[in-house]
Amino acid sequence: MVLDPLYQLIGTDGATPNVAQMCWRAALTLALGLAIVRLAGKRLFGRWGAFDIVISVVIGSSIGRAMTGNAPFVATFVGVTLLVVLHSLLAWAAAIWPGLSPVIKGRPSCLIRDGNVNEKALLVAGLGRRDLLEALRLKGVAGPEQVDQAWLERDGAISVIRRC
Repeated sequence: MVLDPLYQLIGTDGATPNVAQMCWRAALTLALGLAIVRLAGKRLFGRWGAFDIVISVVIGSSIGRAMTGNAPFVATFVGVTLLVVLHSLLAWAAAIWPGLSPVIKGRPSCLIRDGNVNEKALLVAGLGRRDLLEALRLKGVAGPEQVDQAWLERDGAISVIRRC
């Protein structure tokens, strides 16, 4: 079989790897994981929207199981690579078709407009007034009255536009 040399190095699927096989699995997991992250690009691991978090957790869980021998090594990396390709395709599609973007990436929420706090938007976002005031202070703003607009962005960051 084509993969026999690889399985001699890393052990067979379903069997507990010995120390040397575990070391090879760890090294290959690091190398393949880095290659996959490079393939995914900065968007997957640089901006943490819900879509990105779900894919990242699945990838981390999958490659961890492959490394310890609890999942088939080659099949896992093929599946993880497919997830990264699908992520890239969906991100590309969301960039091209604006109607798909909110489904994939979410929508920003206006938290403050003209100095007035949108209490309903805070509640929906799971933020308290103290959370909002903390975010404003971190942006160098003393209070909502100094804000033209504040938005909870799709990646969870709060952006602030001061009043002129």
